[in-house]
Amino acid sequence: MSPRPMRNSNKRNDPVPAKGSPVVSEPIPLKEGEVVNSSSGPQLVRGMRDILPSEKRLWDRVWRASQLEFESREYDRIETPIMEEASLFQRSIGRVTDIIEKEMYVFEDPGGSRVALRPEATASIARAYIRHGMVSLPQPVRLWYWGPMFRHDRPQAGRYRQFFQSGAEVVGEQHPVVDAQVIMTAIAIVRRSGLDPLVSINSTGCKMCRPQYIEQLVAYYRTRRSQLCQDCKKRLVRNPLRLLDCKEEQCKSVKGEAPQIVDSLCPECKDHFVRVLEYCDELEIPYQLSSSLVRGLDYYTKTVFEVYERTEGAGRQDALGGGGRYDGLLELLGGRPTPGIGFSLGVDRIVNALKEKQTDVAPGAAIEGAPQIFFAQLGEQARRQAIVLVERIRQEGISVAEQFSKDGLKGQLERANRLGVRYTVILGQKEVLDGTVLVRDMEGGVQEIIDRQKLVEMLKKKLAT
Repeated sequence: MSPRPMRNSNKRNDPVPAKGSPVVSEPIPLKEGEVVNSSSGPQLVRGMRDILPSEKRLWDRVWRASQLEFESREYDRIETPIMEEASLFQRSIGRVTDIIEKEMYVFEDPGGSRVALRPEATASIARAYIRHGMVSLPQPVRLWYWGPMFRHDRPQAGRYRQFFQSGAEVVGEQHPVVDAQVIMTAIAIVRRSGLDPLVSINSTGCKMCRPQYIEQLVAYYRTRRSQLCQDCKKRLVRNPLRLLDCKEEQCKSVKGEAPQIVDSLCPECKDHFVRVLEYCDELEIPYQLSSSLVRGLDYYTKTVFEVYERTEGAGRQDALGGGGRYDGLLELLGGRPTPGIGFSLGVDRIVNALKEKQTDVAPGAAIEGAPQIFFAQLGEQARRQAIVLVERIRQEGISVAEQFSKDGLKGQLERANRLGVRYTVILGQKEVLDGTVLVRDMEGGVQEIIDRQKLVEMLKKKLAT
């Protein structure tokens, strides 16, 4: 019996299969990221996404930008669990916020505990600060994080129910220079990632002056109640400050004529806000005042801000990130009265913005390892000039430490010794007038006077030897 001839699988004239036989179609090649339109295969949970290998380069860029900027500014990385007691967020964020009422994933675990997937990281880090006795560490404590958050938000472009944040907290310091430095850190990461950032900034006051403003706000909105969405009608009674945070078009026109909180600030809050803006001016931070900016969380006090990508001729965009001061949060969670400020950046949103630009901007100079330089200052004028000089040094790839919220030179030099830096740059009142700085060799103790314009060049030469 002769062997059966082999069929040529490359030909398309194969016989039609018998009725009832399975039809096997050859796979159609797809580009990476293209979705197969099929209801028979496994589906993504609504609001979730896959991060594909083709996106890895952009995600790595944002990760690297975050790591470099945080490490160069002496932030230590912290990782908190994605699951916490639900009460932690209810106490910190506020029970009548949209996050708690509508968006938080809450469930009972097998042990009967009521737990939640974290909707944000600040409350978790505040808990860790209290639980691990970080109040005993040298203050402020600077922490940064990267990881997924979860909110049952309405899925739309740039919004996912599992989303990634890169962020930081500075706990234990209330000096307004820290607010400006935190804002500078946020925009430095966005800029290093390849975007052109713009900051919106406002003050929400404190528990002393905010009640007076809320009375004015409620009185105004009651006269416009018929124009409000259903959620804002509830907020008018339960959480009036959230009226300014509404994204519904019908409510945006109403808030345009609402009273401004800056007009109701107490002297302390007003002075703090003015000084923050002055430091932002010194750092040449691109910002605009936004009288309706309050953010969506109850724990914020005084400074609040959001970061956008600056675009020409475009309408209002979703924020790339934001943050603010929360001087009462740790006490609310059972800790000592401890000031704090922080921010988070939406990694998904930054990556999407980079995709839309379709550009490949170099991430910038690498900054590795421990600080090489410590920058000390003495006096307010020196502090204002020093924060600008430090940013210039960092932009040249030199890792520099500082403690601008402190006034005493002795304490700053002690910290420089603990860090083991090679050189300390000192800017005092005399140097401010002379246009110079002192550079101290921390091993030999030798000091030399350097023209401020030649500082970066000189530091590069010294560190290269």
